[in-house]
Amino acid sequence: MKPNLPDGNRPDAAETAMLERVDTAAMLRRTLDWCAIQTGTGNLRGLAQQAAALADAFAALPGEVSLVDAAPVSAINADGRETVIERGQNLVLSVRPQAERRFLLTGHMDTVFPADTAFTEVVEIEPRVLNGPGLADMKGGIAVILEALKVFESHPSAVKIGYDVMINSDEETGSAGSADLIAWLAQGKHAALTYEPSTMPDGTFAGARGGSGNYSVIVTGKSAHAGRNPQDGRNAIVAAADLAVRIADLGYDELSINPAKIEGGSANNVVPDHAILRFNIRPKTQDAAGHFAFSLNLLMDEISAERGVAMHLHGGISRPPKPVDERAEQLFGTVRSCSKALGLHYARKDTGGVCDGNNIAACGVPVVDTMGVRGGSIHSPQEFMIVDSLAERAKLSALVLARLALEKGN
Repeated sequence: MKPNLPDGNRPDAAETAMLERVDTAAMLRRTLDWCAIQTGTGNLRGLAQQAAALADAFAALPGEVSLVDAAPVSAINADGRETVIERGQNLVLSVRPQAERRFLLTGHMDTVFPADTAFTEVVEIEPRVLNGPGLADMKGGIAVILEALKVFESHPSAVKIGYDVMINSDEETGSAGSADLIAWLAQGKHAALTYEPSTMPDGTFAGARGGSGNYSVIVTGKSAHAGRNPQDGRNAIVAAADLAVRIADLGYDELSINPAKIEGGSANNVVPDHAILRFNIRPKTQDAAGHFAFSLNLLMDEISAERGVAMHLHGGISRPPKPVDERAEQLFGTVRSCSKALGLHYARKDTGGVCDGNNIAACGVPVVDTMGVRGGSIHSPQEFMIVDSLAERAKLSALVLARLALEKGN
């Protein structure tokens, strides 16, 4: 599928008129307004305020805006019991749902900063560079989505295609409450764009991504007195530690494994009968993920038999590995040609980080998932956004959409 590009790749008259409509000042105002709302994933009050503000803003587009409840999310608490975690609502905008060719644009409204964070102010750390919570990741990215779609609607090709926008509330914790929604919206889409910030301040895009999985293993042993009859006990802490060491040894080039935490135990004179091992894996391929799942089950069976404990597994792969296949290469080619047409830097590199782009790609939809602003130091009090990238990325997205709308083939 090759786009019908203007002569010399330069924007034609219709594209130029569209691009001239980008309003940088309005984008910055929205970004700063949204950044002032604290939206850590667990901050339900802040997320509700943000969702309402986004619903008002996206109502400017010719479609139906809805707020969709998150799916139930469970986690294992320190006692080993499964608990339900409440997540915020997700915003969905649907425009021209009956169109034959449709696209998906996604972002997230949550940040990693809790409700009681001291990191709340936006300051200019150098000319046209702002420091603030969630500016790059990704309140600025949401502003790019909105502005790009507003100007794209002025292009003659807009009426020919449809699109869905999803802004979820739990991306920073793995999108467990919105994964089904993402998969549903991805079905049948021609392509997808996700608005994570660039991998580097120069605007470099993310290419292939590894996957990610979070696990909790609940270990149940038998308590006993550490002095009188320790032989009668079954030490859950020791079993959890044994499993941690053995799974760490399963790591190799295609799979990194991080045993992160062991919880449990009580007084020093009691053989602990309860422990929880929490760990994360980062498989680069589906084969690596499958091999690990098989090996983990074997290890749990072996250690349970050797140490006389019971083990129960909770969790799994939440972000499948995201390779760059042929269709994704074609989408990157469109982004590259549009970047060239706008005089923007284009580069791409693979990364070990994960995002909703992993989930979209797993549905068979080509996706470029770092269409958001240029910035850096995300997930830290040093997070920054380069202001000029708001307009750069809005123009890039609008041009990409205009040219994708004219592509031949399916």
